[in-house]
Amino acid sequence: MKLKFFLLTITSFLGIMPIMYSQTAKPKILVAYFSYSGNTKILAKQIHKNTGGDIFEIQPVNAYPQKYDIVVSQAKKEINSEFKPALKNKINNIEKYDIIFIGSPCWWSTIAPPVSTFLTDYDFSGKTIIPFMTHEGSRMGHSEKDIKKLCPKATVLKGLPIRGGQVNQANKDVVKWLKEIEIIQ
Repeated sequence: MKLKFFLLTITSFLGIMPIMYSQTAKPKILVAYFSYSGNTKILAKQIHKNTGGDIFEIQPVNAYPQKYDIVVSQAKKEINSEFKPALKNKINNIEKYDIIFIGSPCWWSTIAPPVSTFLTDYDFSGKTIIPFMTHEGSRMGHSEKDIKKLCPKATVLKGLPIRGGQVNQANKDVVKWLKEIEIIQ
């Protein structure tokens, strides 16, 4: 009888072990970004290098014009009208991620329209979103507030703004920020 009880106890414990492991498993991380000039891509790669996980480039179907004045004008119109451009690529299994770093250039004090599309294309309920921005003086603008409006059921942590001309030397700032928000030790 004692052996039967012992085996039943061991079997029950082994059945619970996968549940206990999944609750203590390392969170799944995605670094998703849109980069117009390449600066946000450099920053995304630094974050990815320091956190691991997967990396995903958000790409609009129709690329933005190369001429700066034209893209600035187009971005202003798109942001003011809340236009969400179609994207070239999708993530098939967004539900597997716990933490999503979301990167964008700061356009008119907010995220670029392709990032808005990305954030509205998926359900981020219960997920942690961590923004990062490249800018030329506007820092985060009101992007964190805008992300919270687009993803009201997600937790949005403090973002990281890096001046575009300084992205190549930003790894020290990236590591400091990742420690502050307790993603790395």
